Amino acid sequence: MSEVRTLARTMRATVSFEGLTYTYPAWSDRPLPALRHVDLELGPGLTLVDGDSGSGKSTLLRVCNGLVPHFHGGTFRGRASVCGLDVLATPTRTLARHVGFVFQEPETGFVRGIVAREVAFFPENLGLPRASIRQRVAEALDRAGVGELAVRRLSTLSGGERQRVALASALAASPSVVAMDEPMSQLDADGAAALTATLVALADAGTTVVVAEHRLGELPGARRVLIVGGRVAEGPPSAAAPAPLDPHVPSPPQAPLPLASRSRSPGTSSVRPAGGPTAWSLSGATVGAGGRPLVAGIDLAGAPGEVVIVTGPNGSGKTTLLRTIAGLTPPLDGQVQRRPGRVAYLPQEPGLLLHRHSVRAEVDQTLRWSQLTGSADDVLEVLGLADLTERDPRDLSGGQRQRAALAVVLAGRPSLALLDEPTRGMDAAARVSLASVLRRLAGEGAAVVAATHDLRLARELRGRVLRIEGGALVPDEGTAG
Repeated sequence: MSEVRTLARTMRATVSFEGLTYTYPAWSDRPLPALRHVDLELGPGLTLVDGDSGSGKSTLLRVCNGLVPHFHGGTFRGRASVCGLDVLATPTRTLARHVGFVFQEPETGFVRGIVAREVAFFPENLGLPRASIRQRVAEALDRAGVGELAVRRLSTLSGGERQRVALASALAASPSVVAMDEPMSQLDADGAAALTATLVALADAGTTVVVAEHRLGELPGARRVLIVGGRVAEGPPSAAAPAPLDPHVPSPPQAPLPLASRSRSPGTSSVRPAGGPTAWSLSGATVGAGGRPLVAGIDLAGAPGEVVIVTGPNGSGKTTLLRTIAGLTPPLDGQVQRRPGRVAYLPQEPGLLLHRHSVRAEVDQTLRWSQLTGSADDVLEVLGLADLTERDPRDLSGGQRQRAALAVVLAGRPSLALLDEPTRGMDAAARVSLASVLRRLAGEGAAVVAATHDLRLARELRGRVLRIEGGALVPDEGTAG
């Protein structure tokens, strides 16, 4: 397999950058170049693009399909070509015939309401016969592992399911280049393994696959490109190592934080704080969406100062459970109670929380709503946003935008923090910072509930881990640190 990829790199480049320097327009609050003097050729095979949040990974990928500079504007110097087409001289609609693109927030690219119709959108625009369209849609859904979702509405899908539908939409165009921005940020372990296999198969079949991803670890034989401050450095081919990183590998034991006492009975979801106050609880609850039950028979409670982590497969009901605890979605049966105090809820789409002109203004608004005096500097510094306080949140990278949304919801000392995939798009350093913030928040008495596939975060938080399996919520003894 590695020999195939090595041979592929000697073939004619599919994507070529020569002396490429790109700066976003002045109104974007990004005065420095996002890409600097990039000389890079990408041919058939798999390339992993690595780098910290904000380093330029997403910008590099967006040059491949012409969104940079045709959509974003700005100053573009040097040359870029894709499949022999000059990016500057070629409309994005033409480049889209050659480049399948999966966005960091895939829901931003959806145009239809039903999964199969979304995947059919591009083949339909090519004017293909109906039989060919049906065949492409079926094959793309199968390769992305979401054939069973064909008739589902996109609005009912989990974040991980939406990511895989976005991949199917890209594959339906039969592109020569597939560019994917953080495609594993919301996938469960099985979904991540299936996507890895799909990417390897595409690469071995001669497709140019370019992936920017924090979770993807090392793939045997894959080419690695590192971006630091907009500059590209070539890394050595990946060694033969497991990929993607198995989130179930146990961490070394860590001393637990002094959280609330709790009792746990194997095989039951009736778990309540022992001998102390309750911050939130569900009694005989069934949660679901659109009248469809997802998790039933929930008797669960959390104490002030306790961290609870909820894991489970894509579509199992993690988001619905958090929304039910928050009071945003009523239970289908049973009762939900919360102690008085501010409830902070982080959705999977951070852009839903960010509407003001700067990161500082967003956090200051939370402090005003909470009727608290003080500065936003503390939470911004701990989350690594001190240098981005005056930036418009819409101009940040995906990982930076996620941290900004976290700063918004965690400022003002909420009594209950509910976080849905909080490490989405984050690099390792940002994840460690987030774990520190959440542990400190719990130490001050807040109850924290996080739904996540990032079991490294779960171990760093050292809280109580529950897993949704077969419509039931059960303790996950194997994940708890």
